Amino acid sequence: MRKTMMMAVVMMLGAGSVGAEPLLGTWRTAPDDNGNTGLIQVAPCGQQICGTLVKSFDSSGKEMASPNNGKMIISETVASGGGSYKGKVWAPDRDKTYNSRLELSGDSLKVSGCVLGICREGGNWTRVK
Repeated sequence: MRKTMMMAVVMMLGAGSVGAEPLLGTWRTAPDDNGNTGLIQVAPCGQQICGTLVKSFDSSGKEMASPNNGKMIISETVASGGGSYKGKVWAPDRDKTYNSRLELSGDSLKVSGCVLGICREGGNWTRVK
């Protein structure tokens, strides 16, 4: 009986890691209109996925203070299958929130979005290890 209980616990713990969301983690953004990049911490927020700007870097790669640190960049995002996600992405350099499409491929995340019929490529973000 004790062996059966232990086996059940091990199987339940293993099942949690199998369903891990591949988008979660830290991502370095592509340079914005000013050449700045940031680190976005992507985590669950309820049934959706969100991402918060945790560090900002100037065009030379030097860490800088930014009033946008701590602000949500990715919001209302859900998986739509095959490594694709739909939601919202806020672009601080333009202060616009885009209806976004994220395409995950390994450690690369292609970001794009549209607002009021104007579409923009957000470049390729890379996973920080």
